[in-house]
Amino acid sequence: MRPVIAVAYVKGADTGVPLPEYTTEGAAGADIRANLAVKDRADGLVLAPGARALVPTGLRLAIPAGFEVQVRPRSGLALKHGVTLVNAPGTIDSDYRGPLGVILINLGDKDFTVAHGERIAQLVVAPVVQAGFEARQTLDDTARGQGGFGSTGRG
Repeated sequence: MRPVIAVAYVKGADTGVPLPEYTTEGAAGADIRANLAVKDRADGLVLAPGARALVPTGLRLAIPAGFEVQVRPRSGLALKHGVTLVNAPGTIDSDYRGPLGVILINLGDKDFTVAHGERIAQLVVAPVVQAGFEARQTLDDTARGQGGFGSTGRG
């Protein structure tokens, strides 16, 4: 069954900016676009090197119970400009109904201008399983044991 995500524009958003969309038949992520404030639409939003900003999408989502939407970087922005997400992947819970914003960071060495309507991230819909948590005095042993960061090989 294919879940349906209900989408509403935020008051004042540019309704001409497309809703999230899959750009190829096999795409896992639906591209989402910047929907900037009126004062920023003409010139865009400038991200200096090292700067981060919450970029508005102009959208709110109603995600069905049992699902989440993950916000992930776009590989082209990362490779060509060093622009990515601070908290990748970000999670949008099924009970959140507020505005969707994308926290972009410029890890490149030049200013990057986010243009109004530009594709800035992608959304991946995923099922959610909520686990139970139990306090225990001991845990079962494994071959890895307590080996942590880099314990299974290089890095």
